[in-house]
Amino acid sequence: MSRPALPDIVLMEDVLGCRRVRGDLGGGRFDMATRKGTLAVAAPNFATTVINDESHRLRSLAFSLAQWQDLLDEAADGRSSFDASRIYGRVFGSSAIRLAVRNLWALCEDEGAPSRLLARAAGCEILAELCRLGGTPFTPARGGLAPWAEQRCVEMMQERLSDDISLDDLAAQARLSPFHFARMFKQSLGVPPRVYLTRLRIEKACELLEHTDLPVTQIALEVGYSSNQVLARVFLKHRRMSPSDYRRAVREPVRPVVVQEPSPSLR
Repeated sequence: MSRPALPDIVLMEDVLGCRRVRGDLGGGRFDMATRKGTLAVAAPNFATTVINDESHRLRSLAFSLAQWQDLLDEAADGRSSFDASRIYGRVFGSSAIRLAVRNLWALCEDEGAPSRLLARAAGCEILAELCRLGGTPFTPARGGLAPWAEQRCVEMMQERLSDDISLDDLAAQARLSPFHFARMFKQSLGVPPRVYLTRLRIEKACELLEHTDLPVTQIALEVGYSSNQVLARVFLKHRRMSPSDYRRAVREPVRPVVVQEPSPSLR
């Protein structure tokens, strides 16, 4: 398995494990066994070659330095350096990265291709952990969003439910870097921006199902999903029923409960 020298940082997750893996990912030669769920990072601008002694399966995520370097520099006060990171070529474990990758794959299965918000937020989370493991941790964000910034970002989400809104768009409203914005948003509202946006979309879908006769396909487009099937998967996950079942449930008239008076007893 080989890859030409590309200006990307490539994170790989071992899905199956392998009894023997040999090669070089930019941190020197290695020859080792791997376990299911272990991680490795290939260095940018380095032609990699890996030999597996048995059938193997990997998941990989590529981070283009051209797209991520400015964010990394700002988040780490200019101290981030992936050219000399200690993480390359190592096989390591990270529950934080595994959870982020697992959530990313699960959301992609539910909603299709990841939104710009989801992809950027997941990237920030993963790169923050890689920087920490490589010896250049990101500067921690302090506190949550200012009230005006929180209000402006929530209003922007509500107004653009049908758009592929990005983390950068929201961060610009709060006058913060995307990385610091993502952390401060979670501190203020309790969940990441992508989770909050999903909640807003489901709330709007419920409102349209209850108060309009729009087809479910149209409602899906109105709240930012590509099809009624995608809306149905997300809706089932959050409301435990399909959109059509929800519409029937909220529109069925309430049946009066008839209480029978007990018959008078004869004395």
